[in-house]
This record gives sequence, C-alpha cells and structure tokens, in this order.
Amino acid sequence: MMPPENALVSALARETGITEQALYTWRRQAKGQGLGVPGYGNHPEGWSSDDKFAVALEPAQRNATELTEYCRRKGLYPEQISAW
Repeated sequence: MMPPENALVSALARETGITEQALYTWRRQAKGQGLGVPGYGNHPEGWSSDDKFAVALEPAQRNATELTEYCRRKGLYPEQISAW
C-alpha cells in the first residue's frame, strides 16, 4: 500500500487477512496526519498532486544523505522530489 511496494489494497487484504475496509481506514488516517500515501497502488508518477506535495515537503530540511535514505524508504528518487 505504501512505497516501495505500492501493493493494491485488495492484494494486501488477501495476503494479510486484514479487511480492505481496515486498510482503507488506516491509509486515510495516515493521509490525515500528513504522511505521503499514494493511492490505488500507482507508481509515484501516477500520484495525485496533493500526495506529491506532501512528500516533497517532508524532506525539505534534510541533507543529501538523509534525503537519499528518505527516498529509499518511500521508493522514490531524489530527482522525482526535486521535480515535484
């Protein structure tokens, strides 16, 4: 559901035994807390402008090493964040 896997909610529900409704609720709560959460299992280039903006703001105060680690966790490239 989140980078770097970006699994579909339905696939994640089957794999884990957690209901789709619970997964959607958790994703909505994470988004409400300002966490960059992509929707619908899309690759980062398919994310909404709001998702891209949220992710672009998170690493604003990080040095190059921290930015690289952040991108690795999110399944992104630093160039994508710069472009956003």
